[in-house]
Amino acid sequence: MSKNIIIAIDGPAGSGKSTAAKNLAQKLGFTYLDTGAMYRTITYLALRAGVVDDVSEVIKIAQSTTLKLQTENGSTRVFANDEELTEQIRTPEVNSKVSEVSVIPEVRAEMVKIQKSLGESNNIVAEGRDVTTVVYPNAEIKIFLTATLDERANRRYKEYQAKNAQITIEEVKANLDKRDKIDSGRAVSPLRKAEDAIEFDNTGLTPNDDLDYLLEKVKEVLSSK
Repeated sequence: MSKNIIIAIDGPAGSGKSTAAKNLAQKLGFTYLDTGAMYRTITYLALRAGVVDDVSEVIKIAQSTTLKLQTENGSTRVFANDEELTEQIRTPEVNSKVSEVSVIPEVRAEMVKIQKSLGESNNIVAEGRDVTTVVYPNAEIKIFLTATLDERANRRYKEYQAKNAQITIEEVKANLDKRDKIDSGRAVSPLRKAEDAIEFDNTGLTPNDDLDYLLEKVKEVLSSK
């Protein structure tokens, strides 16, 4: 095919989007685009500067930061102005603030510009909150990946345990519930299922189950085009 193929996956926090998109991209030989990492990076930089609650300062950071995502062996390394922040952006502190940063229209505008440009020159699997509705509304394949709140909280809690983060399962669940409300209720690019997206509830399923399902859907859709 001469046209770049875009597979877009949206869904709430903890639904397994990152793992599913990463595995799918690796299997297909596509570029993996973790849009959430971009918002996390801006959030981390704002937290580090002590200005995360100052909207005008957060906007300045988003507008002045050069972001680069580098995929290696199925994992994504994140750089801001050539400083690697791959590990720093995956903390409970960043998680607790990222939805508040993501709701800022000017921040979203900067991130979407970068995301759209990446889609013009690569076959990609992109995941986030608005990639099926705003960033890539004409994507060949759109998936809305979801799971119950309890399932998502358990997954995220296990991730934190692996990193020895000091947080309880109740705090994780409350944080996810808060993020769901912010992400779904924001005025700009809210989290919602695109009308033409395939909804996939992966509660109780494994990453391998997710990959098998997604590969089957990709074959179905592409063979019909």
